Amino acid sequence: MPQNFLRCDHDQELLLPPSLRDWLPADHFAWFLLDSVKTLGLSAFYGAYRADGHGRAAYDPAMMVGLVLYAYATNERSARGIERHCRDDVAYRVVTANVVPDHATIARFLVRHERPLADLFASVLRLCARAGLVESKVVAIDGTKMLANANRDQNIDYDRIAREILGEAKAVDAAEDELYGERRGDELPEELSTPEGRRAWLKRELARQRDEDSVSKASECRESAHEFDTEQIVARGQGREGWWREAGHHLERDRWASAAPIPRGRGERLLEAGQRLEDELDARRRGNDAYEHYRTTGRMKNGRRFGAPPNSYRPPESPGGEVNLTDPDSRLMKGFRHYLQGYNAQAAVNENGIALAAEITLETGDFSHLGPMVEATLRELDNAGVSEKPRVAVADAGFWNEQHMDQVTGAHGIEVLVAPDSNKRDGPRPGWVGGRYDWMRAVLATELGQELYRKRKQTVEPVFGHTKHNRRFERFHRRGRSAVRTEWRLILMTHNLTKLHSHQLATASG
Repeated sequence: MPQNFLRCDHDQELLLPPSLRDWLPADHFAWFLLDSVKTLGLSAFYGAYRADGHGRAAYDPAMMVGLVLYAYATNERSARGIERHCRDDVAYRVVTANVVPDHATIARFLVRHERPLADLFASVLRLCARAGLVESKVVAIDGTKMLANANRDQNIDYDRIAREILGEAKAVDAAEDELYGERRGDELPEELSTPEGRRAWLKRELARQRDEDSVSKASECRESAHEFDTEQIVARGQGREGWWREAGHHLERDRWASAAPIPRGRGERLLEAGQRLEDELDARRRGNDAYEHYRTTGRMKNGRRFGAPPNSYRPPESPGGEVNLTDPDSRLMKGFRHYLQGYNAQAAVNENGIALAAEITLETGDFSHLGPMVEATLRELDNAGVSEKPRVAVADAGFWNEQHMDQVTGAHGIEVLVAPDSNKRDGPRPGWVGGRYDWMRAVLATELGQELYRKRKQTVEPVFGHTKHNRRFERFHRRGRSAVRTEWRLILMTHNLTKLHSHQLATASG
């Protein structure tokens, strides 16, 4: 009797067109994702295209959104990698209805629809809410340092920026020999032979490069927005540095409001880096002027005027510090074992492991993020149509900020549990004894306090571990604060989608 095998003929043509429904099992994540995309609000994507239908046909935004979400859910973030999967992977071919967008189209879609993609976070959260996964009594907040798509060795100061811009200018100087005569031709002009001269030259160059109309509009906007909250600054008791810090916060808010893609050319990035350092020095000067004005015209807590003028201080003539030339928005941060060039990725997670909020900050510590993350959580829940607030917010010692704790409790009615001591210490921090510190230690020592605080290690920390190790997401693929925020939100919204898919499978089988 001859051997019996199923026929396998690679030359056999299909008699009938294949059905994509036969390619994947019914409970595959790809089918779940396509059904989910149909329920998302995609009007912002469709509104970016011409309504009259003229021009070359574009890929359906619903298909492209589904492709991006499926790619991020399956740990693929490279546009070229996504294109390769669209050719080779059956699930990707199902998602794209058997078409293959090229990598340039995929990359342009991500850039063009950066904000709508980030805003999908609330739509995905709404799907989780319908399944009963969003309701939670406890929300855990934490941050983790993530590598930027940037070279740590490209942190440069103002003087080096001036040197490089000058070097590029000299490289294209066709009249070099006539200009320098008998000399070698590579000497610096006299005014540029010192750091002070180079900085003055760069400042003039930056002023020349900027468009005066846009600068005047930006300054008007800044002047109207930079109203210092004197009462709040004075309450912190930080002196002159408190005013500098507040001016820096104003500058960061302006940068978030006007976030733009990072320039591709090195020359453009040099100018961008120099301008950022100039803006930081200008912010410091504004804070210093505001402080001295307060000391001259303001009053002390007892109502009396200040007797002596403030100590004399003049901000430096040229900017200090460094900026990264690869990604100027990234910062040098202390990671788990070493310093890294990256971002501080923040998340709020409930008891079901669902991310309720996902934000990016450029500050290395978590001290100033308890209040903003609670507000972001409430905002996302409101956008998702969830009216019930969490009852308790828990965070580690890095989030200890009494002003934020009072704000969260007073304004939102959410109890806050923040450990005053980190796990690395055997005892309390120096000076952190008595009053609220001891009261919080007593609360966390109770059985209920320990049970609630353990939620942090059971919710948000596993999400970070799963994201970094299982999903292999340890470095951002894109550059710039706005692009990185969208990427982080895509990572956590696809985390929510996979959790929702697993929940539905468990419910169906149960």
